[in-house]
Formats: sequence, C-alpha cells, structure tokens
Amino acid sequence: MSEASPPLPPLTAIPETLRTLSDYERRAEHHLPAEVWRHIQEGSGRGITLRENRAAFDRIGLLPRALADLDGSTAIDLLGRAHAAPVMLGPVAYQRLAHPEGELASVRAAAALDVGMIVSTLASVTMEDIAAAAIAMAGELGRRPAPLWFQLYLQPLREHSLQLVRRAEAAGYEAIVLTVDAALKPQGITLPPGVEPVNLAGMPRPRQTAVPGGRILLGTPLAQAAPGWDDLAWLRRATTLPILLKGAVLGEDARRAVDEGVDGLIVSNHGGRVLDGVPSGLELLQNVAEAAAGRVPLLVDGGVQLGTDVVKALALGARAVLIGRPQMHALSVAGMAGVAHMLLVLRTEIEAAMAQLGCPEPRLLCPERLVALS
Repeated sequence: MSEASPPLPPLTAIPETLRTLSDYERRAEHHLPAEVWRHIQEGSGRGITLRENRAAFDRIGLLPRALADLDGSTAIDLLGRAHAAPVMLGPVAYQRLAHPEGELASVRAAAALDVGMIVSTLASVTMEDIAAAAIAMAGELGRRPAPLWFQLYLQPLREHSLQLVRRAEAAGYEAIVLTVDAALKPQGITLPPGVEPVNLAGMPRPRQTAVPGGRILLGTPLAQAAPGWDDLAWLRRATTLPILLKGAVLGEDARRAVDEGVDGLIVSNHGGRVLDGVPSGLELLQNVAEAAAGRVPLLVDGGVQLGTDVVKALALGARAVLIGRPQMHALSVAGMAGVAHMLLVLRTEIEAAMAQLGCPEPRLLCPERLVALS
C-alpha cells in the first residue's frame, strides 16, 4: 500500500483466501495506516533478532511417527486451569490502532475459541471492560471464561503499580505477568486521537530527561525506574495471584526468579523490539528450561506463525506459546472474526502436526520428534 492510499475497512466476512497466519499478515498491510503498519512490523536496530525469531523455527525439522494411537486433544493444564490449546493471545498494546474495538474484539475472539489472553498495561481499553467482555461472551456460550491474565509494567510510584494490581484482582484476572525487559525500549508510535493507555489515566509516565552535556540514559530517572529484584520481591508480597516473569532469558536469572517465588516464566525478547542481537526465543528457551528444571511452567513468544512452530516450542520445553503480531494482523483485517479465525487456523495446524508426529497430547511432544535441518 502506498503512503497516500487510505487503509481498507475491516472485512465483514472471512474470504477463502485467508488460510494461514501469513495470509493475514500480507492482507493486514492494506487495512492499516502506513505508520501503524511499520510500528507493528518493526524491530530494533538492524532487525537481527526480529529475523532470528522466525528463522530459528525454520532450522528445526520434524520426525513423524507412524501407526500411533491418535486419541487425545490439545488441552493443557496451566497454573491450575484447563486451557483448550497450548496458545494464548500475548500482551499487545494499543489494539485500537488496528481496529476500533481493539482489545474488546480480541478478548471476545479468545473467549469464543476458549483461548486465554494476557492484557497489556498499555491496553487501549480498560482492564475492567476487557474482563467484562470476556465474561459476557463466555456467558453467551454457556461456559466458564477462558483464563485472563494482566501484564504489568511497573510504574514510577509503587502505589500506582499496586493500584493496577488491585484493579486486576477485582476484575477477575487470574495471574500477573511482570515484564522486565522493556523498561528502556525505543520510543514507539505517536498515538492518534482516541488511542491512549487508559489504564494509566492520572499516573505520571517516566520519560527520558537527557540534556546536552548531561547523562544520556544511565543514571536518569527513566533508567532508575527499570524493574529490579526488590520490585519482584515487593510484588510477590503484594498479591496472592500467580506471578509470571516475562523477559528473563539468562539461566541464572531464571533460576533466581524461581527461587524468589515466581509461578512461571515467559521466555521472550519482546518480539525483537528492544535489544537487537538477542537470540531467538526458541533458542533461549532451552537454556531457561535447563535452569528452571521443571519447577515452573515455561511459555515462549516471538516469531510464531504456524502450528508446527507451536509443537516445536512444546517439544523443547514450553507449556504454551504467546501470539503477538498475528493478533494485530487478524484484528486489522476482520476484527473479532479475524482473530477467532486466526486462532482456529492455528489450532487446526497444531492438531494436524501432533497427529503426524504421533503425539496426540501436548505432553508427549519431546526433543526426539525434532531434527536439525542445518
């Protein structure tokens, strides 16, 4: 789409040409303003980590097993809750950039497909409205709502962080995801009118305060607001909800986090949007899995586009994967229906891959079903 071309409106029906997550990605460019499309797709630096997130999956092959009993399902248990599939919608900010309904459309789609969702601190809809939409959709379907977690960016004042946690608890969120790798990320998009971090209304936002001849980043208020181990300890004392730490990729950090009481780890390089040159999430997963030693469940994100990507991640030690950019692609193309269809496509691909591998349950996926292609 040229810079001057206005974006197409969301589709009202899903065409047969949308068969894969890659189809949604190609179509999404035409449904988004050019600046928003760049914001969704870009990585930091030269994009090395962004490319590696995808390439790491392509370097791993699969070894099918014949004549296996295929009586099973994609269901998993995670933090004491049943999940219909080893997939969750990741904490993507400002979803009204992609569609007027934003996170409301995404959570309704997740509820319809019985898939969990992690809501960002920087959501463009209040966490209470998102939770209410999930409950209402589940009620219409006559079942319990799918798990809903709240992703927390710590605020400069702990009292504001605590307000967010208490609101999440009151709204029925079942876990807190503390992101620790993105406090110093590059400046994002200039938000258009009508899109803002509504959950942070009235709270101060940390900003870079460098001046000529002074400190650039280190030692500034922005750097001093970055999470530390004392913040994790404070959060552990502040809530009885399970806490998952997102962004700890060193084995020693993962081991310490588990020792300090986290209930899960999300292996992530923030979609290649923060520090360029970090290995892919899939490669980092193996090191973190060894350090965690099975004490807590592991999730991973970055580059997932296929059902075979999901089974590869599970075979290497993940309990589930998070879906990031494809969520925004599908949302921009067809709103709630697009996200629901995207999730259905992915789950169908997961089941097909599990069947070919002779692993009818996620717990049966193991490294022996994988082979290096290069």
